Amino acid sequence: MDTSVSLRATGQEAKEAVDEGFERLAVLDKLAGQNEDSDVSRINAAAGKDYVKVDPAIYEMIEYAKDYSAKSQGEWDITIGVMTNLWHIGNADQHVPSPEEVSQALMKVNYKDILLRPEDHSVMLAKPGMAIDLGGVAKGYAVDEIRKIYEKHHIESGLINLGASSMYAVGKTTKGKPWNIGIKHPRSDNNQDFLGIVSIENQALSTSGDYERYFIQDGVRYHHIFDPRTGYPAQSGVMSDSVIIDGSVPHAGMLSDMLTTIVFVLGPQKGLDLVHSMEGVDCEITGTDNAIYMTPGFRDRFSDLNADFHISE
Repeated sequence: MDTSVSLRATGQEAKEAVDEGFERLAVLDKLAGQNEDSDVSRINAAAGKDYVKVDPAIYEMIEYAKDYSAKSQGEWDITIGVMTNLWHIGNADQHVPSPEEVSQALMKVNYKDILLRPEDHSVMLAKPGMAIDLGGVAKGYAVDEIRKIYEKHHIESGLINLGASSMYAVGKTTKGKPWNIGIKHPRSDNNQDFLGIVSIENQALSTSGDYERYFIQDGVRYHHIFDPRTGYPAQSGVMSDSVIIDGSVPHAGMLSDMLTTIVFVLGPQKGLDLVHSMEGVDCEITGTDNAIYMTPGFRDRFSDLNADFHISE
């Protein structure tokens, strides 16, 4: 999952829940990762040639992601993997590709070219050179899977934390209070500098930002959140955003993971409009002008705003 993981649980079966959670995480990491024998790598290698039978978990992620690619009208698209591979942001050979290279790669970005065969959980990418990237889905899916394990072991207090970008708060803390989560200051290198604090219980929380993987060239910040319509890092006036989803919403973890990316690409106004249309969902958006946009539900849970930012009324 390319991140640090922390699993906390309180209860008679806490150790069993945490151990089983890490075991499930290891399986999902191998299936969805960049290793050559992962299901994702096998799908990408067979692009334009064959269907690939995959684990039901990978099939579910792809099916769900394709559905939300359609709901966002292609403003989010898991076939963006070709751009991830082209730019290689976060790697030693990261670079700004030529407009011609971007244009060529864009021809291979289209969620409609993901072909699904439900009867045997098989997936095919219609065109050679296409590639899916489950980076905006897999951690959230893993959160949901670990949450099921916690429920099986009767955990009523715990925190599932996959690198602070995807998490789920089970119940309250052992002191009977909501879990207070610090949202990272998107322009500080100090991990103890927070944008603010949000309190959650029985809710999923995900955060995306242009500070996670990026490089700066000629004064321009090139980050890892791509706009599928342009092939370039999204320039939507957003530097970070956080989404809270109530635990009663199906696939809350996976949905929160996807929505942070979708909202980032949409920008403050369209992002808020989307979230307002969804039941059990709240969000915060940090604009590149240091303005903070929040739904009323998020604002009720938010405190300690950093003085570097101001709330947009």
